[in-house]
Amino acid sequence: MVPKYSIVVPFHNEEDNVTTLYDRLKAVMEHIGETFELVFVDDGSRDRTYRLLEEIAAVDSRVLVIKLRRNFGQTSALAAGFDHAQGEFILAMDGDLQHSPDEIPNFLAKLEEGYDVVSGWRAQRGDNFIMRRIPSRAANWLMATLSGVNIHDFGTTFKAYRREVIHNIPLYGEMHRFIPALASWYGASICEIPISNPKREFGKSHYGISRTFRVFFDLLTIRFLLKYMTRPLHFFGTIGTLSAFGGSALAAWLLILKLLTGQPVMDLHGPLFVVAGVLILAGVQMIGIGLLGELQVRHFHTASHRAPYAVDRILRLRSEESLLQ
Repeated sequence: MVPKYSIVVPFHNEEDNVTTLYDRLKAVMEHIGETFELVFVDDGSRDRTYRLLEEIAAVDSRVLVIKLRRNFGQTSALAAGFDHAQGEFILAMDGDLQHSPDEIPNFLAKLEEGYDVVSGWRAQRGDNFIMRRIPSRAANWLMATLSGVNIHDFGTTFKAYRREVIHNIPLYGEMHRFIPALASWYGASICEIPISNPKREFGKSHYGISRTFRVFFDLLTIRFLLKYMTRPLHFFGTIGTLSAFGGSALAAWLLILKLLTGQPVMDLHGPLFVVAGVLILAGVQMIGIGLLGELQVRHFHTASHRAPYAVDRILRLRSEESLLQ
């Protein structure tokens, strides 16, 4: 039977939180009363995380455990979970107990209302004000401005999606925080609900201030993708045309000056001659890059679906009903 809900949780060295999170998730989802599965992804943990997940999968057929061969990062771990999730609605959350399972019904209710993406908003954060909250607020403002998606919190993993929406979004690098922006490109309807942000009780955070600086480069990528993903020649071609036109104008002026006055152009205007040549060459190169981008766009719709992760093994206990069929 295909479950209605899939809860995807990536873990990395979270042995102190695995069992508690499983118990809380199971209680919440059983109270909802719909079919569900729990998709747990071990992202190259070096502690007892996978061993505990293995024990859980051995006694609960609703649990699917995916073990990656090494630590590929949160985005790739989420991609692995999304690829193997079977539910009509898919919810993602962290495995460090900083996302409360008790708030899952609020996400699912918004999906039932018709929204395609429901994003959590940590309105009241308990993180360090200078090292976490200020950089996060600045990054979220930039993301909302450049992407055109008016939500407050891009960084949290606690989000819910319709299956057809999340499966249309290719995830790689650290793109998981930009899923709402990428989903908006496909015309998805997005809403935001406030969530709590309790402090981590066990283990330590895997993220620091350095992650905020990397967001800037991801922002440039997302801005380019949202505006020029299907027409890269419009971007590179415009720059290349302006550059080639400027270089050609300078070269024409130097040629006219040489023909009319007989001046030694290379002696008197050598730097301008070099600038003209560089502008023309750069313009041709930019146009060429745009054409290569157009070729890539042609292959975009026939992607090879190469995954940004490598699975070591997958565990799921077969229920008695499935064994009898």
